[in-house]
Amino acid sequence: MYRHILIPTDGSEPAEHAVTNGLSLAKSVGAKITVIIVEDRFDWLSVPETRASQRQALDALAKHNEQVKTHAANVLGRAADAAKQAGVPCDTMQVEHAHPYQAIIAAASDRGCDLIVMGSHGRSGLSAVVLGSVTNKVLTHTKTPVLVYR
Repeated sequence: MYRHILIPTDGSEPAEHAVTNGLSLAKSVGAKITVIIVEDRFDWLSVPETRASQRQALDALAKHNEQVKTHAANVLGRAADAAKQAGVPCDTMQVEHAHPYQAIIAAASDRGCDLIVMGSHGRSGLSAVVLGSVTNKVLTHTKTPVLVYR
C-alpha cells in the first residue's frame, strides 16, 4: 500500500494530531516516515532601516535563528521519539522556505514519498482566504496523495 509517508508539522495541535495518526497508519501498513518542519525565512523588513540598527538587525537575526533551531529540534524530537516508541522507521528534516507548501511538495518528490499526511486548522470562509492554507495549497499543487486530519 504505502511505503514512505511524509508528515509535515509545525508543532501546532492539528499538526501533532496528524503526526500521531500518520504514525499509526505507517505502523499498520509497514511504512517508514519522514517528518518535515518548514520554517519561514527571517523577515528583514521587520527591522528598521537605519545605520544604527545594523547591530539590531544582526541581533534580531541571531535571535530568530536560535528560536527556529530550538523550536524545530523540539518538534522533530517529539515526532522521532514517538516513531521510535511505535517501532516506525523515521527520518526528520528541517527546511527554510518562503512557501512551505512548495517545500513540502518538493520533499515528498525528492524522498519518494507515496503519501502526505497533514493536519488542518479547519479555517473556512474569509479567514481561510485571508490567512491562506498550507494544506489547501499542498492539495491543489501536489500529485502525491494527501490524507488530511482535522
